[in-house]
Amino acid sequence: MTRLSVNINKIATLRNSRGGDTPSVSRAALDCERFGAEGITVHPRPDERHIRYSDVRELSGILSTEFNIEGYPSEAFIRLVCQAHPAQVTLVPDAPDAITSNAGWDTRTHLDMLKGIVRTFKSEGIRTSVFLDPDPTLVPYAAETGADRIELYTEGYATGYKSNPEAAIAPYIAAAAEATRCGLGINGGHDLSLENLRYFARNIPGLDEVSIGHALISDALYLGLENTIRLYLRELR
Repeated sequence: MTRLSVNINKIATLRNSRGGDTPSVSRAALDCERFGAEGITVHPRPDERHIRYSDVRELSGILSTEFNIEGYPSEAFIRLVCQAHPAQVTLVPDAPDAITSNAGWDTRTHLDMLKGIVRTFKSEGIRTSVFLDPDPTLVPYAAETGADRIELYTEGYATGYKSNPEAAIAPYIAAAAEATRCGLGINGGHDLSLENLRYFARNIPGLDEVSIGHALISDALYLGLENTIRLYLRELR
């Protein structure tokens, strides 16, 4: 059964727009868990424009579900993750000034670098996932890094779904099949929504987890957070 991890970056963005602690990131995370989310995801960036490093440290001590920390593996990020000791770290190749993640790793080119980083996290007992475009040729290199999972970058699927779902899902099916062959778990994330989530989950066998933030938090403005989480869980069931 595919697990739902809620990315709470947008809660932090709203808080930071006015300063103070409203809305509370920690309370939002605990509410997400209480409403049925099976994990919490954060993606701290160097400028802390949404999730702050202090948020990560606070959350690591209060969450009861799986904690997933995403980000570019800078020295500061690696130290933070080792301190927070989440269930999972997801390595993302985004530039410091990126508005949002917009590509997966070229695991062939960055193989040696990723091997060392994965080794560090694995030595701490932290499950490691590598953010990846739906390119089956890159999957064996992801496995060679020693990672436990890949997270498929799903923006391309979400964009293509509206006009041709079968064509949009095809490269993801191929990449997921290769991941299974290589012994890797499969996560997915980016632009998944109530509109396209069910089709994605149905067509990707062995999908372990989806991480959803922007669409889910946006829906919650209209539908309420508790109701929204239940609707997303329904799409996954």
